[in-house]
Amino acid sequence: MTLARSSSAGRDLPLSTAIHAADLLHRARGHERAGCVAEAMETYREAIDEAERTCAWAVQSEALRRLAVLHHHRGEPAIALNACHSSLAIARSRGDQGLACEALNVLALFALDRGDLDAARATFDEALALGAATPELRARIEGNLGVLANVQGWHDEALRHYESSLADYQHAGDEHGCARAFHNLGMVSADREQWAAADHHFAQSRAIAQKLGDLHLEGLCLLNHAEVHAATQRFEKAKASAEAALAIFDQLGAVLDKPDAYRVIGTVYRETGRPQLAESRLKAAIELAAKTSSVLSEAEGSRELALVYQVMGRNQEALRLLNTAHGLFQRLDARKDLVDVAGKVARLEDTFLAVVRDWGQSIESSDSYTFGHCERVAGYAERVGRALGMDNQQITTIRLGAYLHDVGKIKVPHEILNKPGRLTPDEFDVIKMHPVWGVELLDAVEFPWDIKPIIRWHHEKYDGTGYPDRLRGDEIPLAAMIIGIVDVYDALTTTRSYRKAMTRDEAIAEMRRMSASWRADVFETFLRVMSAVEAEAVRAA
Repeated sequence: MTLARSSSAGRDLPLSTAIHAADLLHRARGHERAGCVAEAMETYREAIDEAERTCAWAVQSEALRRLAVLHHHRGEPAIALNACHSSLAIARSRGDQGLACEALNVLALFALDRGDLDAARATFDEALALGAATPELRARIEGNLGVLANVQGWHDEALRHYESSLADYQHAGDEHGCARAFHNLGMVSADREQWAAADHHFAQSRAIAQKLGDLHLEGLCLLNHAEVHAATQRFEKAKASAEAALAIFDQLGAVLDKPDAYRVIGTVYRETGRPQLAESRLKAAIELAAKTSSVLSEAEGSRELALVYQVMGRNQEALRLLNTAHGLFQRLDARKDLVDVAGKVARLEDTFLAVVRDWGQSIESSDSYTFGHCERVAGYAERVGRALGMDNQQITTIRLGAYLHDVGKIKVPHEILNKPGRLTPDEFDVIKMHPVWGVELLDAVEFPWDIKPIIRWHHEKYDGTGYPDRLRGDEIPLAAMIIGIVDVYDALTTTRSYRKAMTRDEAIAEMRRMSASWRADVFETFLRVMSAVEAEAVRAA
């Protein structure tokens, strides 16, 4: 969701004889509120030049800061930073703590947007120390500290800051500040899935924004309310709100906010069964986010488009996008731009598993004998892996490998795959190609987990008699060996087109006869795990 940050105040400026500079500043503010961004920027520049000529330093500092915010919204960070630092330098040179506080507040927001959370918090704290005695300044910085907490997923702390901010704005009689506080209370309510409260707060915020003519805040209210509508399956309202927000951002030239509007529209199209339109809008979201270096928006757009491709059965493209999203989230984490990255990555990995599981099951669906095989193999393999001391990253690798270990069977002719009798040597040679074909199918897909060795080598044997590469001993990766042993067990204990299922005891006896196929500790761990599985099944029965 997009947060409403408090970047400037409607504070009274000390007017000198330079009435014209102050009048230009006032006119520029009017243009900005009306959404006439080009005119606002030009008039702010005129105010800066006139203030410099007439030594109206307070007007100059204020106009520079406001111009910096507009450059930031237009995706021009270097120009924005330079203008805001100039504003701060002027305020400090004249000893105006209020204007210095305003400039620091904006610089902290810039740090927050570029992902430097430590710098953002330190600068907010510095601003708060300067403006603590002024309720309106204190309210604005408290609100932004709430934004910082919310970005990190600390919703309780964010709620405290937002409530404190609202109280200070109400004390100061600042309607515009109240509108921002209501917006952010709506946002944190949505994060906590308190949908009725989110609806109420967004409606309050938007009503005030419309009354005051703040188009940008109105756009943010519409966009974030659209996300609430989508989450609660009010899809037509979600689409209408997101489209209205997009129109406002387009009018304002607010390119940083447009990707999220496209993403919500694309998500609505996906959820209402229009995948081609969803693909178009989500591609636009990703392209805009990439152009503006909006890493979070690009990551979330990639995840949503992957889900569209899953619905369309374009699984390889879905997996490529999920891998892209995973890499983008890792960049966020490395930058400490947390945006609750841990939670988002966990949800992304759940999506990875869902896509891979869906693909694995679609492969099995043509054969009633093997349906459910991948799910069982994944469950058995996870238990064996944990018993062998594997960590969570390795277990995720095991599960994904289990779902896709037979993906190459797509290329095996149906009459061979479902032959009721014994295969001929030539037919078995075709079957033995499925690990190779599986890796070839995924050649263009990179994964955050090393699953391709599992796919290629799950039929290798410790004594060197396996296929396709006749690996021997510890040449076989442990994960591939685990998938291989539970794959054999599940094959033996389920009915196939060419034979009936064995009992558990018959299957274990058969596997003891072929125990040279696996490393001794892996085989013994497998036996213990399957004994525990059997005991649990008996208790459940």
